[in-house]
Amino acid sequence: MSGPLDDPRLARGMAAQAELRRKALAEGARPIGWKVGFGAPAGLAKLKITAPIVGFLLDRNVLASGATVPLSRFAMPVAEPEVAVEMGSDLPGGSDEAAAAAAIATLGPAIELADFAPLDDPEAILSGNIFQRHVIFGPRLPRPGGDTSGLVSTVTRNGAEVPAPDDVTANTGRIVTIVRHVADTLAAIGETLRAGDVIIAGSITPPLILNPEDRELVNALSPIGEVAVRFS
Repeated sequence: MSGPLDDPRLARGMAAQAELRRKALAEGARPIGWKVGFGAPAGLAKLKITAPIVGFLLDRNVLASGATVPLSRFAMPVAEPEVAVEMGSDLPGGSDEAAAAAAIATLGPAIELADFAPLDDPEAILSGNIFQRHVIFGPRLPRPGGDTSGLVSTVTRNGAEVPAPDDVTANTGRIVTIVRHVADTLAAIGETLRAGDVIIAGSITPPLILNPEDRELVNALSPIGEVAVRFS
């Protein structure tokens, strides 16, 4: 059976990323969860991989909904409207779909801010934690099994609606599949997906490259609620 880090590029990148995370935790940062990236078909093809790559989230990178972020801090600012998945129980690697579904507690809207670099080497991207800079969470509500049926994401940028697929998982894949993949990847580096961890599951729309004229991005995930970030 193949494993999530059989590709040596991914194994080396995750080892470097794990060291980056260990240093941050030693400095006092608190782990809050994980992220996936490059899971859309275009991203998989770009990196020549078969599943999303996995990064980490820290408390020091969380912003409150409605916070204002200076875009001058970024070389190439990118925003991604996402679904946040909160775990209700631990999920070890190798778990089946039923166990993964049972471990999911809540879903809600999120926005990730990344500082993108034009790289196509997954080792380098993983080593830098997949460009992660900030995450903004909205409200979360129970969704048994990570069920996304009936969820509608309306993304607005400076008040204008951004085209988004009807299915919030169209670009990312099923939530349960993502959760299992994160659990398997963590197991491969000696970590465990824990109760209380939050996974941001990939961009609902294609990633949005921001520019100096941008002032606000809102991800409204009906009927759960919305999350927003402002720019200066």
